Amino acid sequence: MTPSRSPDVQVKRVYDEASPDDGTRVLVDRLWPRGLSKERARLDAWDKELAPSNELRRWYGHEPERYEEFAERYRHELTDEDRAAELDRLRTLARKGRLTLLTATKDLPHGHVRVLVDALRRGRG
Repeated sequence: MTPSRSPDVQVKRVYDEASPDDGTRVLVDRLWPRGLSKERARLDAWDKELAPSNELRRWYGHEPERYEEFAERYRHELTDEDRAAELDRLRTLARKGRLTLLTATKDLPHGHVRVLVDALRRGRG
């Protein structure tokens, strides 16, 4: 049996220019980015169901001092059956070629995409 490839995942802001090296481009925010047309976004998919719940997003409010608790709560949300299945789908895509997760978040180190990348890289399979 051939060992499976490690997931090839990168993160970009959705406002950054698309690149041929991006591979599959997936927006993982619950809300559509302000002032961005669908044409300019150049998405392959919009996976808003993988984003944090509205309740968690509002509670967090992008306050860095809440990040650790936010990340823990979000990891728990990702164990939901539907979200776990979607993570598996993205993980499969990332093993076949580069997967670029897109977000409008300015503070990437304290954003939900950091938790998603970790979940994709250490996941099952």
